[in-house]
Amino acid sequence: MRTRVGALAMGRLLGDQWRGHGPGYAALADRVRALVLDGRLPLEVRVPSERQLAEQLHVSRTTVTAAYDALREAGFLRSRQGSGSWTSVPGGVRPTGGAIAPPRPDELDDDLLDLAAATMPADGVAVRAAYEAALLELPRHLPGVGYAAEGLPEARQAVADSFTARGLPTDPSQVVVTSGAVSAWALLLRVLTQPGDRVLVEQPSYPNALEAARRAGARLVPVPLGDAGERLWDVEAWRTAFRQSAPTLGYVIPDCQNPTGGVMDEATREAVVAAADAVGTTLVADETLVDLRLDGRPPARPMASFSPSVVTVGGLSKSAWAGLRLGWVRAPRDLVDRLVEARLSWDLGTPVLEQLALAHLLAAPDRGAHAAARRAEVGARRDALTTALRRELPAWRWREAQGGLSLWVELDRRSSSAMAEQAGAHGLRLAAGPRFGVEGALERYLRLPFVVPAERVDDAVRRLAGLADAVGTRRPSRLVV
Repeated sequence: MRTRVGALAMGRLLGDQWRGHGPGYAALADRVRALVLDGRLPLEVRVPSERQLAEQLHVSRTTVTAAYDALREAGFLRSRQGSGSWTSVPGGVRPTGGAIAPPRPDELDDDLLDLAAATMPADGVAVRAAYEAALLELPRHLPGVGYAAEGLPEARQAVADSFTARGLPTDPSQVVVTSGAVSAWALLLRVLTQPGDRVLVEQPSYPNALEAARRAGARLVPVPLGDAGERLWDVEAWRTAFRQSAPTLGYVIPDCQNPTGGVMDEATREAVVAAADAVGTTLVADETLVDLRLDGRPPARPMASFSPSVVTVGGLSKSAWAGLRLGWVRAPRDLVDRLVEARLSWDLGTPVLEQLALAHLLAAPDRGAHAAARRAEVGARRDALTTALRRELPAWRWREAQGGLSLWVELDRRSSSAMAEQAGAHGLRLAAGPRFGVEGALERYLRLPFVVPAERVDDAVRRLAGLADAVGTRRPSRLVV
């Protein structure tokens, strides 16, 4: 079943910027083509009829017919008599993304600047204190077998308490401790989906989560996020996507969205949750970056506050240390039982020492101070990166990141993959935009993590500017920050 885009929604996507740029049909066709290539108009979406779109745009039907003909000839539309037209790419080529791997140990040196992985070094003071406390507690666990598929009681209690402190009462029986947030998501896919099930995702989204869904055999249904200057989450688009596709799962990152850094407001959270509940979709909210809100505003209510059916995944990889390799699921008790049962044929649980450290990190009396210091450090790196980008690459633009660890940068031409391929020659690692989308879109975008130390940011951006020159991305443009 293909989803549809109505004439009203198509009109909003098209906007007015295409008007007045040459022959009307050609300008309209160019705008539709750009929407497809940038991932704003997903593939396999049925577009409005020529009559409906002409009425919506207040142009002649001849203009729309000619535009659709041009798009068909170029391979961006396919049509079948009596079935309408739907979006495509030339030649049926559909490059997919793929998980982003951290640099290999043999790649790590002072000459390589990593702008691919969005992760920070450890909060050394807090992590070391947590491990020291965990080592003191470890002896009392040694007489046991060390298996706990649901997680140690101390760790489950600490996670539950962290939710309760945020205004979401949680019992430890609702928590499963996992080997990272991606493992939590993969476990949910394993338990809740079958190959061929539809999973609704944001576009762009976290590549490793998308790849986990692909490997589970899911059919990804992307809902495009808004461009700079637009509302990031379009509530009506989400309602329509839930209604049309009736997905088994929905996956959203409402807090410091990866890669855009946006934060979903509470009204939108409530509306998206209601839309999922209306069709029986299990909504999964990824809160991995919730502790890294940088705009100084109070945290929004967790999405699970709006419905007991919402499942939450989280972890401390971004806010404390990725080397901890622990995450969690908060879910209804009946789902927790199913998750624990599934783990018995998978990994049997997570390391005891790390779980004890996790409990100390979450319950530490100075956790608030450490979190504030971490946010200040990340914010300083973000500001250094944006300052350098404005100076060296003024034609690029981005939405100001409310939090998280990255900017989602729009280039002035579709050259993201070419830049990623040639990055090594300039001492950089980059992740191309298509990795963050479904079926080969987002070539105009790069995710740029602001994780490089502030004293090396200028060097990183100068290298990036040299790379942009080498692949021809810095032509004059009307795009401004």
